[in-house]
Amino acid sequence: MTILQTFSLAGRTALVTGGNRGLGHAFARGLAEAGASVMIASRDEALNDTVVAELTADGLAVQALTADITSDADVTRMVAETVDRLGRIDILVNNAGICFHGDSWDVPDEEWDAVFTLNVRALWKCSRAVGEQMRGRGGSIVNIGSISGMIVNRPQNQPAYNASKAAVHQLTKSLAAEWASEGIRVNAVAPGYIKTEMSPVDDPKFRRQWIEDSPQQRYAMPAEVAGSVVFLASDAASFVTGSVLVVDGGYTVY
Repeated sequence: MTILQTFSLAGRTALVTGGNRGLGHAFARGLAEAGASVMIASRDEALNDTVVAELTADGLAVQALTADITSDADVTRMVAETVDRLGRIDILVNNAGICFHGDSWDVPDEEWDAVFTLNVRALWKCSRAVGEQMRGRGGSIVNIGSISGMIVNRPQNQPAYNASKAAVHQLTKSLAAEWASEGIRVNAVAPGYIKTEMSPVDDPKFRRQWIEDSPQQRYAMPAEVAGSVVFLASDAASFVTGSVLVVDGGYTVY
């Protein structure tokens, strides 16, 4: 096998939560372009259909299902339906997430709970459910963390999000240590400032801290993060587990 062949996902199957927009959309495309059969899961059925139509028109093997991963019943159904339709799950990308900006004094309990329910609890439940059917056979789980789990962002305050992503990074390491004996690798990607609907990187009020403080002096597009997810999902990363791969244009070196 050549080095380039180790990056191939031909014959693999992948499940991407929140795979119909932003980073998730880019991850679904990237995994499919690398050869995987991909299932995207999201609450927005209409957008799911639009994305599937777009990607299948490009010759990619992508399907979708509608699920709310904050519901335990939906997580169980999502995994069962994915296995039924794809045969198994070799790769899980825990991408779905939410963020609110606000001073700690003003964060309502509802926002705090919403962030931790989706960013941490749902990720945990999806990992457990998919991990159960990977046990003994192996697989790769890629969690989408953030540089927000490593630094405190400026100028906006977002305490719940920062804490949730720090939890994702530590949970990644915990599961990697425990599940290595089952052949399951668990890693995370920590993106920096990427242009998505959730991250207004081109808003002038954020330029000073988000762009000018970065060594590369720019933000990234979602496709620039997709290669890292493909790498961690592939055999090219066969000896990589428990890692948090930072993709931030050098932002966190300062």
